[in-house]
Amino acid sequence: MSGDKTTEGPTQGFAFNHVMLRVKDAEKSLAFYTGVLGMRLLERFMFEQGRFSLYYLGYQGYASGGDKRAGAQAIFERDAILELTHNWGTEQQAEEAVYHNGNTEPKGFGHLAITVPDVAAACAHFEANGVSFVKRPDAGSMKGLAFIEDPDGYWIEIMSPYRTAELLVELEKT
Repeated sequence: MSGDKTTEGPTQGFAFNHVMLRVKDAEKSLAFYTGVLGMRLLERFMFEQGRFSLYYLGYQGYASGGDKRAGAQAIFERDAILELTHNWGTEQQAEEAVYHNGNTEPKGFGHLAITVPDVAAACAHFEANGVSFVKRPDAGSMKGLAFIEDPDGYWIEIMSPYRTAELLVELEKT
């Protein structure tokens, strides 16, 4: 497991585990997060009676040995994973599902962030895969980082850890 957990007081042992995004079409979203962003599908759970599915994705793998309970426990002992929730049948609905608030008011959920070794190379990869850009690295005041959209319109910040840290320190001085 990565990261430090709280070690004192009533929050001892707390750790950030996952963010859940509701998606309209599970297959499109899985193709995006695994094929375009390179995440691994860690586990999936299908709930026939409730007519929904949960998909857990992340960058580091784990081995459950085929034991579903061990796999679930391994997921919930990790830091920083993504849960996609798909309500069956939404992919057949004609209207556009909007599960985020993007450019609408009031603002709430903002974005996910993915660190990459080379923002320009990552953006070339996204361009080649037909990914929609909200902001390109050379646009706006925060040069060197990009924002793309997933199939449901969720924003994903693409950033270099070193360059973004440098940028934030520079901007704070102004």
